[in-house]
Formats: sequence, structure tokens, C-alpha cells
Amino acid sequence: MHIYPQPSASQAIELLTACGLPTSDLKPEHFEHFLGCGGEAHLEGLVGLEIHRPDGLLRSLAVTETVRHQGCGKALVAGIEALARSQHLRTLYLLTDTAEAFFERLGYTRVARETVPLGIQQTEEFSSLCPDDAAVMKKELER
Repeated sequence: MHIYPQPSASQAIELLTACGLPTSDLKPEHFEHFLGCGGEAHLEGLVGLEIHRPDGLLRSLAVTETVRHQGCGKALVAGIEALARSQHLRTLYLLTDTAEAFFERLGYTRVARETVPLGIQQTEEFSSLCPDDAAVMKKELER
């Protein structure tokens, strides 16, 4: 699986939209901490990281139907976790309403919304874009 940094913003937004994920809060600077999967001319998968030291928000994991169940999602999560470690983040949080079991297999655990750090709670994804009944999950990163 070819994982690469900073996929094209236009391709990323196209993929996120096709997968039904929010894009209204994404600004060009967000894509500095995004990873792509597939060929750089044809984005097959995507994941992003918002940094809110000392924690991070894993966001926008999207994979096309054509590469699902081939390891792209798992490779993207491993890549974003490595990026988070390189940024000296200690914990990753995420919200999902479709992939809780996938993230559980990767070591994420469900937590109560009110236990999430304020910096993460204040993101648009957490506060307004994801539904209140979305699963909130976290993973402590090893150093």
C-alpha cells in the first residue's frame, strides 16, 4: 500500500464527499497533516490529523470501495499514528458512526464524550459536524 503525505485538497474533498464525510470545516492548512493512499494521481484512501497538543483528533478516514478490505485503512491509521507520535502527541481521539469495530481492532476504546479534552471538544467535527450519538474513541500512543 502506497501511503504518502499531503494528498491534493481537491481529490481529498472529492473522496470525503463521496464517502459522506464532512468537509465544510476543512481549510487548505488542514491538509498538511493528511495522508493519502494509492497513486498520487488517483486517491484511494485518506486520513487526517488535527493537532491540539498534547492530543490529536484522527479525522476523515475514508477508503474507496475498490480498495476496502485490502489494508488501506489499517495502513492509513498506522501512518497517522506515526505522524502523531512524531508530533509528540500522547493520545488520539476520533468520532465515528460507522467504523467502531474497525477502530476497536486497532486498539481504540470507546469513551464518554465529557471525558474528552477541551481542545478536542472545541473542534467543529466534535462540536457540530458529527452527530451526538457518534462513538467517541481514544488511543494512548506509545512513545
